Amino acid sequence: MTWVAAVARLRERREPGVLVTVADVRGHAPRRAGAKLVVSATGTWGSIGGGNIEAAAIDRARELIGMPGPSPEPELMEFALNDKVTNRHGVQCCGGAVTVLVEPLPVVPAVAVFGVGHVGLELARVLARHNLDLHLVDSRADMLTDERLDVLADAVAQVHVHHTPLLPEEVLARLAPGTHVLIMTHDHAEDAALADAALRTDGLGSIGLIGSAAKWARFRKRLATEGGHDDATIDRIKTPIGIAEIAGKEPATIAVSVAADLLRTFEQRRTGTSTSTSTSTRTDKEYP
Repeated sequence: MTWVAAVARLRERREPGVLVTVADVRGHAPRRAGAKLVVSATGTWGSIGGGNIEAAAIDRARELIGMPGPSPEPELMEFALNDKVTNRHGVQCCGGAVTVLVEPLPVVPAVAVFGVGHVGLELARVLARHNLDLHLVDSRADMLTDERLDVLADAVAQVHVHHTPLLPEEVLARLAPGTHVLIMTHDHAEDAALADAALRTDGLGSIGLIGSAAKWARFRKRLATEGGHDDATIDRIKTPIGIAEIAGKEPATIAVSVAADLLRTFEQRRTGTSTSTSTSTRTDKEYP
């Protein structure tokens, strides 16, 4: 498997990895600059020349993969290739020197948008410009036509389309751990079912619900009385969604607000930081 295919495979499987590249060569070395190696927790693809260089790079790559907390930054490793250097994995005496770039390939964020109406499609257009896995879910086939989703043709994101005419909440069980869920369908009954199912689904990231204060009051009561959820569980749902300072009600404006808040969440998780942020004050209008 080529290194390009290996990176794509890790992305598809949502497994972390590291891309190792020979960045600079001075004198004689096993491989030229540009040689690449992909490392996962259990496998490797490609080669940067074998011997101590490759073994040491694999060791460091797996240390980075197993590192808790914020995503590690790329780093350089220097190797002198002569018999006077004591190496962990044996001697390489080609006579040159090699610099290797070790570049983590973290699992990208994942977002599931339930409801691809006016706001949902505008939100998809914004999120599709980012490196993430984007799931678009709708019970209405006409919301997911190729013609309508053609605006996402040049997406950076990996876009996954789910047409779910009967039980859209079943998609929740198939989402990768940590997926952020946004509920904004055309049907309040569908929204309610999704909110209940999301609270029962282990491993999800944040859960957001679009709608008014009156809608949330009804939902909250129903989630408690019919769903049997306690207050702490119900509080996992954020509503309204978006950034308070962006208060416009046009679908594109709401989409930008919601996307900005979500991107802030990604950044906080990536860096291991958190901030106290207010939620949107958009409570007097709802969108499909």
